Amino acid sequence: VGDVQSRLLDHRPVINAEIRYFVREFEEKRGYRESRLLENINKSVLEAKEQMPPANSGDMNQQLSEVIKRAAAHHMAERVQQRELEAQQGTQLKANMEQLKEDWAEFLKEQQRLKEEVDEEHARAVGQLSAKYSEKKKE
Repeated sequence: VGDVQSRLLDHRPVINAEIRYFVREFEEKRGYRESRLLENINKSVLEAKEQMPPANSGDMNQQLSEVIKRAAAHHMAERVQQRELEAQQGTQLKANMEQLKEDWAEFLKEQQRLKEEVDEEHARAVGQLSAKYSEKKKE
């Protein structure tokens, strides 16, 4: 029973084998490639840092303030452009609404004219039928 229980419930041998495979795959086969890459990157960063001239903090502060002023001016210009665009779209929307109102009024007039034509035609047809049946009554 103990042997069956250890085979069914004890997963340590399988896990140990997976751990050994993982270590062999990522450390032995790759040969610490990642750590070498990180070391090369670190060296490159240190070299770049050494080659950069020391900057005057006063100049940096002045340039930073200029950049902030430019960003604020740019933001304000964008807001002005947005307002102009909204105003232009508003006037265009009003013009479109006026055109739609005119089109709607014209459509209603056309419908009224067509209704009157149909009513006249109906009245004529009723008149003709009335005359026809009154003649038949006389006959």
